Amino acid sequence: MQSRMTIPLFPLGLVLLPQMPLPLHIFEERYKLLIGECLANNTEFGIVYLNGTDIQAIGCTASIQKVLKRYEDGRLDILTRGENRFEINEIYDHKPYLEAGVTLFDDELEDNPTASQKLADSGMNLLKQFAGISGVHGEYDFAEIIDLKSISFLIAGCEGFSYEEKQKFLEMSSTRERLEKGVGSLAKIIERTKITAEIQKIIGGNGNMKRFPGIPAGGNI
Repeated sequence: MQSRMTIPLFPLGLVLLPQMPLPLHIFEERYKLLIGECLANNTEFGIVYLNGTDIQAIGCTASIQKVLKRYEDGRLDILTRGENRFEINEIYDHKPYLEAGVTLFDDELEDNPTASQKLADSGMNLLKQFAGISGVHGEYDFAEIIDLKSISFLIAGCEGFSYEEKQKFLEMSSTRERLEKGVGSLAKIIERTKITAEIQKIIGGNGNMKRFPGIPAGGNI
């Protein structure tokens, strides 16, 4: 899928991934206008990661799934969902909000779906482990995820990844590469999370450092 279009642009300090739900509170006047026009025309807008200084060239379109609340002053609470990835070709500033000429793109066709399926199965198991350890069971809707690309983005959206890491996953055009990187990194995150939990158990104990060989009773090294 490659097609060119012009879309409203919404820079945010986060990374939106395809099929990812994202609630937004709209309060700036320019974005009230942007969202109002999208609602009136049933169109999508583009979310791009603003890392503090720079807008990234790769983003994801967002569809408005539901208006959760309207305030008297025009503010809105909305629920959006990530749809299609795009690359920015040009940015226009002739409206109160930014617009961009973009090219939509998708993953390349898989040449070894069997290997990718094994990675996906491993990744889903790791996600369930992470959900159990971190206590965010409600964040992952495993029942609805059936295809490899969707699983790769579900893994990429794990809370354990930084926004910079999620941006790299967003930019990949290979489902298998995203699965490989995501599964390998998630396994390391889980190990670190387990170690952190063990340390917290020790710190949460009686605090007696004398049980560690080589450390005096006062805790001085």
